[in-house]
Amino acid sequence: MKTVLVTRPKDQAEPFVRELEKYGLISVVFPTIEILPVPGWSVPDLKKFDGAFFTSPNSVRFFLERLLQEAPLELESLRDMHVWAVGKTTSKDLGVHGIVTEPLPKIADAVNLMAEIDDAEIKGKSFLFLKGNLSLGIIPELIAAKGGLCTEITVYDNRLPSLEDTAKIKTILQEGGLSCLSFTSPSTAENFFQAIEKKSIPEGTLIAAIGTTTAAALEKLGVTVDVIPEYFDGPTFAKAIADALKKEPET
Repeated sequence: MKTVLVTRPKDQAEPFVRELEKYGLISVVFPTIEILPVPGWSVPDLKKFDGAFFTSPNSVRFFLERLLQEAPLELESLRDMHVWAVGKTTSKDLGVHGIVTEPLPKIADAVNLMAEIDDAEIKGKSFLFLKGNLSLGIIPELIAAKGGLCTEITVYDNRLPSLEDTAKIKTILQEGGLSCLSFTSPSTAENFFQAIEKKSIPEGTLIAAIGTTTAAALEKLGVTVDVIPEYFDGPTFAKAIADALKKEPET
């Protein structure tokens, strides 16, 4: 039986685990990031911004939680501005609050999102970027390149896994108990390989990245990526992993 390591946070892992189960795959959940809210920031006056960018469900969750608690009237301002989301899940989570997002790029990553925005929509305008502490900063850089202004707020932190959990996964890896390691963000990959040395990965273990940004982060770490789905969402990712593992011999 093929087994996939799922590195998503515990509260986000279950839907992906269910998708993998559809293909007869077993999951081992090892959250390589613990997501925690960042204290000390306040919701700004959203009327000062022409638009906002959300790149993950966590950015939606922690920004909206603070907004609804401290400045609920600002929700209407957020609904009135242009809002961009990277990925279907992020867009859907915004939709729960009545926030309509701009059209999603076919390839759901920051570079492709910005490439599809006309320069005239950015130049001379001001934007809000909600991020985690490990953000790559791609969107603020591209906003600046297009002549816009960007205010960044770090709304959540990514923390490394515990030493005890890391030791358990190392043992499973070394015993050949994982057929594929799956990563759904640059931070899941970076934290994993910070906790577990690259040389611990047995030959023949597939490495799967949910999108090109995550794949680029893995390649920067010197890790070869075997699987990237056609569309960067959980169901397509699970299918891509299942298809790749079908080609691998049973061990």
